[in-house]
Amino acid sequence: MEFLSGKAIPRRRFLQSMSATVALPYLDAMLPTGRGAWRSAVDAPRLVAIEMVHGAAGCNELGASLNMWSPAATGRAFDLAPTALQALDPWREYLTIISNTDVRAAEPTSPMEIGGDHFRSSATFLTHEHPKQTEGSDVLVGTSLDQLYANRFGQDTPIPSLQLCIENVDQAGGCAYGYACVYTDSISWASPTDPLPVIRDPRVAFEKLFGVGGSSAERAERRRTRRSILDFMTGQMASLRAELGPEDRHRLGRYLDDIREVERRIQRVEARNMSGDPRELPEAPAGVPDSFKEHVELMFDIQALAFAADVTRVFSFKMGRDGSARTYPESGTDKPFHPASHHGGTERGVKDFQMINKYHVGMLPYFLQKLKDLQDGDSNMLDKTMIIYGSPMGDSNLHNHRRCPLVLLGKSQGRLAGNLHIKAPDGTPMANAMLSMMHTLGMNDVSSFGDSTDALNLIAAAN
Repeated sequence: MEFLSGKAIPRRRFLQSMSATVALPYLDAMLPTGRGAWRSAVDAPRLVAIEMVHGAAGCNELGASLNMWSPAATGRAFDLAPTALQALDPWREYLTIISNTDVRAAEPTSPMEIGGDHFRSSATFLTHEHPKQTEGSDVLVGTSLDQLYANRFGQDTPIPSLQLCIENVDQAGGCAYGYACVYTDSISWASPTDPLPVIRDPRVAFEKLFGVGGSSAERAERRRTRRSILDFMTGQMASLRAELGPEDRHRLGRYLDDIREVERRIQRVEARNMSGDPRELPEAPAGVPDSFKEHVELMFDIQALAFAADVTRVFSFKMGRDGSARTYPESGTDKPFHPASHHGGTERGVKDFQMINKYHVGMLPYFLQKLKDLQDGDSNMLDKTMIIYGSPMGDSNLHNHRRCPLVLLGKSQGRLAGNLHIKAPDGTPMANAMLSMMHTLGMNDVSSFGDSTDALNLIAAAN
């Protein structure tokens, strides 16, 4: 450890201008003089919960027989080659696969609810409670896992949690089958009656994290002139660098370069979308890329920056909508998502849907590398993060909520072993796995969650 001042700089030090506020990443200079090994002041893991909507090809009878989602072998010696998880093979030390769990809270409980699976599912993903069928404001489901965690470990950050999405949201009124649109739009619920709004526009997410300060006119003028928020802080940055040793200067420089690069990419998207050229997504805000890959990567970059500066420790990220007609030509099929998900159980149809599943999973290594490249004390951010990636739907063709896809990524402060496939006994609620995740995240006093019957042991199975 080396820094030039004998006095530690505050952990909550900011670079500020009239139209922006930038929190600093962890630096050696933030530790009191005389401390030994570098140790992060934050022991709580970061949490990202990602919903992949509408199940997976590997959850129907044919797909399961071909191991299109989860591998054939349990334990550590599993083969990902046949699965939609193939892109995660280089990351298997950070991968925990949890297969054969059910989300029964998403199933209909009365004849009036039959057919409404699309409009219940997302609300159950992190709550594992059955949504009340209503098109009014009297919505009711449950408090979501991410918000229970944010209430416990996110209250000393500037933003306790942030909710992101990729596709458009309706946010008001009824959608179909008697369900309010918020059940479809939000996976994060601050309370059983309080769904949290989601952000689709990377510009809005970026400004929420770093654009605080000044008037709306001042912020708009900065965006109009396409100046970086950092352009207004050059004096402060020079003064701060003078206080730091070489390693801290390098770490700070890399962090600020990442902020500039994300800003530049957002500006480039806005300029392209406001040029008058035809758009693939004409209804989307100017800051939303038409490219799915570009949009997802920008959202991942924003999450990594927020974790680096400890602006928030909790994200939820909804990567689609059940009924989406979006196509993903890069996946190898040009079938729209929802029609592809209703594959009819045919071999061709199931394989087409698996191409889309593989393409979506293929977005994750970009985020994993971003987090691994972030040094946080004596470790990296991926070691300190839990990423939940899964769906409350199983066989999308039948709207079945059994044997749903679910994986964990990251080490969660060393509490997840990785390189592990756990197959739960038949009939196991996914809520059992979520309860164990809560314990792994440090909420050991929580004894039940949703329709859980017991915690699914993620530790003993790794030994």
